[in-house]
Amino acid sequence: MPVVKPFAEDVFTWPADQPQLIGCRCTQCEAVFFPEQSGCGQCGSVAIERRLLPRTGTIWSWTTQEFLPKEPYAGGETEETFKGFGVGVIDLEGEVRVEARLTESEPEKLNIGDKVELVIIPFRSDEDAELVTFAFKPV
Repeated sequence: MPVVKPFAEDVFTWPADQPQLIGCRCTQCEAVFFPEQSGCGQCGSVAIERRLLPRTGTIWSWTTQEFLPKEPYAGGETEETFKGFGVGVIDLEGEVRVEARLTESEPEKLNIGDKVELVIIPFRSDEDAELVTFAFKPV
């Protein structure tokens, strides 16, 4: 049985019953960013601290991805096996907005302002590992 691991290190807490995205906060201007970075994109300070982001938020905007994304997308699908998915900009309780996959892709089931919660979903498998990523599901 392959090991389950995140698609990238330091993006979300793993393993975790209640996963959270790993962001950062500038201690000078208090701006919050995702993913974590070494300097502030707002004021230029390097006084950055790691911050676990809220697990819940609201859909600020959304669309659907109906075709296989171009590289560097690494989901492992082909043109024949690709299934569309929802993509949203999620407002995490007023702290920061993040772009993320949605577990729902039916347009009639997606609305700006809908409450969502962070979940971990399968991304790609190979003989050595099952890679997982984060997404937001309707609450």
